[in-house]
Amino acid sequence: MEKVSLTSEKPKLSFWQIWNMSFGFLGIQFGFALQNANTSRIFETLGGDTKNLAFYWLAAPVTGLLVQPIIGYYSDKTWHPKWGRRRPFFAIGAILASIALIIMPNSPSLWIAIGMLWIMDASINISMEPFRAFVGDMLPPSQRTTGFAMQSFFIGIGAVVASALPWMFTNWVGLSNTATAGEIPESVKWSFYVGAVAFFAAVMWTVFSTKEYPPDKEDLNPEKKEEPIQIRYAPSVYLKIGLALLGIAVLLTVWFYSQQLDPQLYVLCGVVSVFGLSYFVAALFMRKNLYRNGFVQIVRDFQNMPKTMIQLAFVQFFSWFALFAMWIYTTSAVTSHIYLSTDTTSLAYNEGADWVSLLFSGYNGVAAIAALLLPYLAKLTSRRITHLLALTCGGLGLISFYFINDPDWLILSMVGVGIAWASILSVPYAMLSSALPAKKMGYYMGIFNFFIVIPQIVAASVLGFLISTFFNSEFIYALIIGGASMILAGLLCLGVNDKDEVLMKENAA
Repeated sequence: MEKVSLTSEKPKLSFWQIWNMSFGFLGIQFGFALQNANTSRIFETLGGDTKNLAFYWLAAPVTGLLVQPIIGYYSDKTWHPKWGRRRPFFAIGAILASIALIIMPNSPSLWIAIGMLWIMDASINISMEPFRAFVGDMLPPSQRTTGFAMQSFFIGIGAVVASALPWMFTNWVGLSNTATAGEIPESVKWSFYVGAVAFFAAVMWTVFSTKEYPPDKEDLNPEKKEEPIQIRYAPSVYLKIGLALLGIAVLLTVWFYSQQLDPQLYVLCGVVSVFGLSYFVAALFMRKNLYRNGFVQIVRDFQNMPKTMIQLAFVQFFSWFALFAMWIYTTSAVTSHIYLSTDTTSLAYNEGADWVSLLFSGYNGVAAIAALLLPYLAKLTSRRITHLLALTCGGLGLISFYFINDPDWLILSMVGVGIAWASILSVPYAMLSSALPAKKMGYYMGIFNFFIVIPQIVAASVLGFLISTFFNSEFIYALIIGGASMILAGLLCLGVNDKDEVLMKENAA
């Protein structure tokens, strides 16, 4: 492996090599699955208002918005002869996330739980973000769909077990799934403890079982002459964009205030302001010719995203808007619409909440199987068609919640969601990796996750307002909106320029 560099032609890896380099995602998904299936339950148990659940969840996407590009940028520039480029970040994130998983279910108050969500999500992102770039680093283009599908497989397996843990501890071990007001049930606490151990063990397996390709010798040479800066847009362009975004943020703030709209909507103003301020500050640095400043490079690379990445950004936006709606509101929707209970201390509510955990386990189980089949479907059709079909299945699955009265039938709904989930976690990244420069793989994967984070922030800002204003606080409608959004994402995928698909057609001709 020492003879292969990061930018040279990479040999095909064996099945078990791909297995080992992807195994860490099993642990990462333990963390995410426990977070997704139980956070709303924890918030409601600690006294959180159901109408404000989306607002409480904002900690997660805001953390991702800050952490992902920074970790991607610095992991691109990291190299250690023993630990490699990405693996130090895997290990640090695993340690921090495992600690957060232990503390989260023991939060004494709502706001401490929200703070722990912030810390937990940041820690998980430190581990997860470099894993996406890892596939681009280690695999040739012909194996990247398989590599991302293997990640999806482990994500599915990890989430199956993690999501079902509260139910398993209740029904198999005998721990209580109810508690006094303000207390987290023992079944949930022990689920998080097991998740902490699984997270750390799985990630460290990848850290110690996989070796990374080193950068080119020239990149490791401290005396290497720096490449000249390619200036595509003048500083004035960044300045104008920054001022325009700041102006939009001010106008939105004035409008929301004058109409006395939901305070959660101000989060949108904050996000627009952050982007505007980033462009403005970067322009000031560029005017002083400080183009090699790390902050400037991040903003410039965001502005100069590859065309395929821009096209996929819209697909990701509507896909993850749907997913965030599902994660936030499935518990509330199922317990109120099907179990007819909103009392968090009642048996009906907790049975519904446990059933949601099992449903989340189920869709991840479907995703684990679907992940192994997607590469074959992509070869028969194309990655774009595959993603369209998968997202349509997921969208119809979410919409079907409204028409179901027997909770057992929700299993069928989650089959569709599982197929979509497997595709969301693999196909867009496979299409993107071939369009990215190898030396900036980690950074651009981090930027790409903006289009996971931004729709979550939008969902957290507007969903509560929409449901309470137009749907009489019936949270089942959040799933219908999510389903429609997922189908739209599938249709937008048809417009993506998949470079690998074009090359394969040229080679076949």
